[in-house]
Amino acid sequence: MPGTIDDLIASIEVELEAAQKRLKKCGAEVQLILDKAQQEGRSNLTAEEDARVAELFAARDQARNDIAGIENKLATTNKLKVEEQEREAKQKEQRATPAAQRKPAYDQVARVGREERTYRKDEDPLGKRFLMDVSRQFLYQDVEASHRLAQHMQEERVERAEYLQRAVGTSAFAGLTVPQYLTDMYAPATANLRPFADMCNSHPLPESGMSVNISRITTPSSAALQASENSNVSETDMDDTLLTIPVQTAAGQQTVSRQAIDRGTGIEDVTMQDLINRVNTNLDSTLINQATTGLSAIAQATAYTDASPTGAELYPKILGAAAGVEANLLAMGRPSHAVMHSRRWYWLSSQMQSVWPMINWTNLPVQAAGQANPNSSYASGPRGVLPCGLEVIVDNNIPTGLGAGTNEDELYVVPQSECHLWEDGNAPLFIRAEQAKAASLGVLLVAYSYFAYTFGRYTNGMQKVGGTGMVQPTF
Repeated sequence: MPGTIDDLIASIEVELEAAQKRLKKCGAEVQLILDKAQQEGRSNLTAEEDARVAELFAARDQARNDIAGIENKLATTNKLKVEEQEREAKQKEQRATPAAQRKPAYDQVARVGREERTYRKDEDPLGKRFLMDVSRQFLYQDVEASHRLAQHMQEERVERAEYLQRAVGTSAFAGLTVPQYLTDMYAPATANLRPFADMCNSHPLPESGMSVNISRITTPSSAALQASENSNVSETDMDDTLLTIPVQTAAGQQTVSRQAIDRGTGIEDVTMQDLINRVNTNLDSTLINQATTGLSAIAQATAYTDASPTGAELYPKILGAAAGVEANLLAMGRPSHAVMHSRRWYWLSSQMQSVWPMINWTNLPVQAAGQANPNSSYASGPRGVLPCGLEVIVDNNIPTGLGAGTNEDELYVVPQSECHLWEDGNAPLFIRAEQAKAASLGVLLVAYSYFAYTFGRYTNGMQKVGGTGMVQPTF
């Protein structure tokens, strides 16, 4: 039947589009890796980057082969369709019955081109239609809303199949994917809530499983002077310990009133912004504050105890923490960033002094205790640089109620190369409707995403400064 041929052609075109997107993504990721190496002034790629580039080239070649095969299949199917249409036309001419004058049925009309996405930026720029469909499908089992959401998920399976497959591999997957244009639109605002996470050494999340495993060499080999000719030389068997990092779920929720669902105008940007804000804040706060594995818990402390703290006194403590990082990592990493609360940054900026360090970083004013980036704002990159070369990251997920007086914050000195964060930048953010809050006429919308992190590949590779010298600043 002609409809069968049309369905086959449509499925082949979808398959071709997916292969073309895979090819494009491979090229874009290779370019991103090369650009990163160029920006960092590296002449060679890291071993991990080399391996990833090799994987991408292999995937690119496979995508090209797939495209060639799919195009050949599509051409053959189109040729078959043309022949079938010609044969039907001849049969209609021969019959010449009144029925032949009728208009063809809708499902027998050949449609050329690609069908538009269900939720589009030009028609639903703020996500109102998407959120209303999620809510109405949950509250009323609305048939039309259910149909549109089903179409959207089918489109996601075609365009982002690899990311959906990763999510389905976990037991936590039970939601709808948020249209990518909405995530992209709100990402600049939500990035303000994860400045430390954005600084971390980023890796793609594993395709399956709920943990990331890393081998740590805990017993190294040895070397020593040979006692005499032909005597045994030093030997120590190497041993490793498995570092298992759990894949966690960052989640946020927002209650939407039934009135807003029924008469919804103007709730879309507030709702979507709040959901994504919560997810990103939770992720960044977890990296810093989680018990046992968070940055604060794992960092080795340098105490700064002073009833009348000054910037001139704090700076040597920062250098002491940087020295601790280098002493523990040696050639495996260098102290690169100082992560602090915004109140600590402005307090340091307020300090006046008549002396300056003996050694300054390149291009810093000689008589300054650091330099601010005039074009930087919260979470838009380093706020400035200290005389020792540490770039400053301001992050207000650092708690300010620490210490006996519950009024202290902490400052972290970290090597960026050892702040590991696994997540999928292109992976979907999920959303689902939970049990309705009937008593208050509300529906609970939950958004969530997956990540893993570690700062523990090397013992005491992270350092922090804390104590009574880090109390609430006085300006």
